[in-house]
Amino acid sequence: MMQSRRIDPLLRRAQDREDAVARELAERQRAHQLQESRLEELRRYAEEYAAGQMAAVSPAQLANRRAFLDRLESAVEQQTRNVDSSRQHLEAERARLLLASRDKQVLEQLAASYRAQEQKIDERRSQREMDDLGARQVRAAQQARREGETQ
Repeated sequence: MMQSRRIDPLLRRAQDREDAVARELAERQRAHQLQESRLEELRRYAEEYAAGQMAAVSPAQLANRRAFLDRLESAVEQQTRNVDSSRQHLEAERARLLLASRDKQVLEQLAASYRAQEQKIDERRSQREMDDLGARQVRAAQQARREGETQ
């Protein structure tokens, strides 16, 4: 079996792996965008709530308002950590895709090299066959001439 044919299953496996990693990267990107949009919504809501005016409020209402603002701030901090974590996962997935792509590219280059070698060998074989055929024809012509001279 030719070397270029033996590497084909490896190439298919590398392509499948690259495709799977690309799908995972797309999923991570969607998840990251969702986390970012949630963070923006939380920030916007916290800003709107903090900017809201309260007329004639009691000390208990002010304490409740302050406690709610503290919970909103805590939620924004937690969501910021979620976004950071999501970003790290996204970057890790990008790195995995780069590695998978590089692995596939190396195998493709190796297969191309094998095919080029095989083509050179095939061309040499064809040339040798043509040379042999030409030599046989010359010998046959010389033999025929010699036989024609002897008669």
